[in-house]
Amino acid sequence: MIQVTIEELQPMRVVSALGFGASPEPQAWEKIFAFARKHAIDPRNQRFFGFNNPNPSPGSPNYGYEQWMTVGPDVEAEPPYEIKQVPPGRYAVTRFTGLEHIGDRWQALVGWCEEHGHRISCEYGRCLEEHLNPGETDPGNWTFDLRLGLED
Repeated sequence: MIQVTIEELQPMRVVSALGFGASPEPQAWEKIFAFARKHAIDPRNQRFFGFNNPNPSPGSPNYGYEQWMTVGPDVEAEPPYEIKQVPPGRYAVTRFTGLEHIGDRWQALVGWCEEHGHRISCEYGRCLEEHLNPGETDPGNWTFDLRLGLED
């Protein structure tokens, strides 16, 4: 049984990095960590959110992944990075550990929302994977909050 809470995500300022290919997540992560190193930002004090952008398309192994890291108002970005203002939003949230479960957990979260009469928002950046322990090196120990945007 999946455990889900409904949470409000407050507005935040983030730096964005993109990866693209058959496995774009590591590319986006390396870019965001390189940005943190260059700007002397301690990743342990930030939040990290990622999502497919663009989604996989039929017949192609390639897709994009956009990685966000929260930053303060004094941080500036230069290409290929971009500063974004993320608006507040309401999300259905489930927590789990182990990267190998991410696909099943997304399906379960969508099913839970449909079963409980919640309308899902498919807008840009509304299906977020918040990585809660990015310093952990073993993907089997990674902990995530999956955040599925809900329409008001």
